[in-house]
Amino acid sequence: MSASGSDIILERMMSLHPKIIDLTLDRVWRLLAATGHPERALPPVVHVAGTNGKGSTLAMIRAGLEGAGQVCHAYTSPHLARFHERIRVAGDLIDEDALTALLDEALAKNGDEAITFFEITTVAALLAFARTKADWTLLEVGLGGRLDATNVVAAPRLCVITPIDFDHEQYLGDTIAKIAFEKAGILKSGSTCVVAAQHAEARDVIRAQAEKVGAPLVVQGQDFDSWEERGRLVYQDTRGLLDLPMPNLPGPHQIVNAGTALAALRALGQDDAACEAAVTRAFWPARMQRLRQGPLVEAAGQAELWLDGGHNPAAGRAIAAALARMPRTRTHLIVGMLNTKDVTGFLRPLAEIATDLHAVSIPGASATLPADETAAAGRAVGLPTTVAPSVLDAIADIVGRDPAARILICGSLYLAGDVLKTNG
Repeated sequence: MSASGSDIILERMMSLHPKIIDLTLDRVWRLLAATGHPERALPPVVHVAGTNGKGSTLAMIRAGLEGAGQVCHAYTSPHLARFHERIRVAGDLIDEDALTALLDEALAKNGDEAITFFEITTVAALLAFARTKADWTLLEVGLGGRLDATNVVAAPRLCVITPIDFDHEQYLGDTIAKIAFEKAGILKSGSTCVVAAQHAEARDVIRAQAEKVGAPLVVQGQDFDSWEERGRLVYQDTRGLLDLPMPNLPGPHQIVNAGTALAALRALGQDDAACEAAVTRAFWPARMQRLRQGPLVEAAGQAELWLDGGHNPAAGRAIAAALARMPRTRTHLIVGMLNTKDVTGFLRPLAEIATDLHAVSIPGASATLPADETAAAGRAVGLPTTVAPSVLDAIADIVGRDPAARILICGSLYLAGDVLKTNG
């Protein structure tokens, strides 16, 4: 398939700055000024930061708002199969012509100045949102919060911080408190922030920052909570109790995410129907997603094929907990990871529930961890491990020995994106 106009422009944008990640807001402010400050003309903003659950929580908030008949812009990252997934304008993924025009405009306004790929594409998304009528703008932080390119809205209608844990330590710091400081950088004076369940040190940092800037907090475990009871999701806050279906996004960690999304919807003044839509209509790919059709599913035959993009220790724990709740069967892992991740920390909780591991390298990812290094980490945590040339080869090897088992492909959103492309 030939490259589209947006693909060509995006490739040019990758060369505008020697560093893929360089956290500062100076370049963003410069380009926003050059494009007429679109961040000042957005529909009311919900800004979502955190380590784990940002995408799922935002998807539930969007499902709730749209279920109530409201129109949402949404900006998320990274994409899985196509860049267009990052920008949803008035409920729909941005189309090719509109994306190409916006990228061209941002590139022209930037000129020859240095700027990162994420920064310039964020400005393009804000231009799209400022020019199209909607009821809400949902912005997911790309990395951190304080210096993230999305952190340019002076007065969000609502901020949300999902659970904070270790990830991107080379950019955000090597303690939970340091990471929490970066995430809490999205807090703004007078803007309420819904805070999911946190480590005590993260909660303390968020509280201190909220007091410093004058941001009211709505905190899980204090102002609201959510739990499973008799196969239902129960949510409680100062307004009362909701008895809802379990989230259609699988895994016990989604109970926390659902509670956070419901608290956000209640803070936005939404009704019970919006809350039910949040848990029953949300869809977020590569988060314990069962693949049900496509070439890889056909190759798996009778085996269940699952996909998850989690890639840090907290995600490993969440995946293990989700697997533990499924009907018991032999579970084979196919894992590919980036060389910036804590591979051992991710695999350790999975070793307690998985049968074995097939290690792969991630196609097309320059920062992929070589499959033999992933295999070594698997053996170090006690998993019988094999190196496979590809995901398809790993599937074939597994079903040749265990045709009716469960197969979970995991370890990276980049690997998940390649799988979704391969699987059609």
